[in-house]
Amino acid sequence: MPTSLRTLWNDITEGSVRQRLITVLRDAIIHMTLEPGQALSEKEIADTFDVSRQPVREAFIRLSEAGLVEVRPQRGTFVVPISEAAVLEAQFIREAIEVAVVRACAEHGLSEAMARELDDLLVRQRRCQTTGDSERFYALDEAFHHTLARAAGHNMAWRITQDAKAQLDRVRYLSMPNTTPLDILIDQHTAIIEAITTADIVGAERMMRAHMREILKSLPNVKAHYPALFDDEAQKTFATAGAGHDQENVG
Repeated sequence: MPTSLRTLWNDITEGSVRQRLITVLRDAIIHMTLEPGQALSEKEIADTFDVSRQPVREAFIRLSEAGLVEVRPQRGTFVVPISEAAVLEAQFIREAIEVAVVRACAEHGLSEAMARELDDLLVRQRRCQTTGDSERFYALDEAFHHTLARAAGHNMAWRITQDAKAQLDRVRYLSMPNTTPLDILIDQHTAIIEAITTADIVGAERMMRAHMREILKSLPNVKAHYPALFDDEAQKTFATAGAGHDQENVG
């Protein structure tokens, strides 16, 4: 398995073995370390992280529920192609939740601590724009939206969003920075915070809705750049990938 997976594993110290495995494998799929059609070996992953095979099997089931892998009896476990339909559905769910979150923030305001945290995230995002570090920006973008949910007192809403947007996250990652320039996303983040701090509820909702729909503008370009990762083309590889794999890869 790639060294990056082991590094990520070592960086995550909280949670059960099962949860750490889910986080590592989810991130690896979103960041294309594990690509559509790639077979996942239960034994290889267990050996890589020095864990038993039971939590690996449980992680595969959870990732299957999130639509990121498919467990094919007698064939193996494989990373699934990106489904455009699933991306659109996830965007719809995420927009509904994020708009409700930002409305709550604008209605009740931000604590000084949360305002400082969001301002700091914007500063760090602008540094990523300067350096062109889209990998780091993606993590800071996630932190920005998680912080808004925390500020609104709706951390559960963030967890629900995380569960729903796995397919969407792959497109978000691929869209930066070529099809969705980082300066556009940072300007939108800034406008959202300004609307919240001025208690402009309608403006905050409008800004967040526009921000959430940015990915819809990027989706055609991402699909054009990476056609092999999407349903039709990737499915050709995915359909035959398991032919040479025995039951060893089954989750």
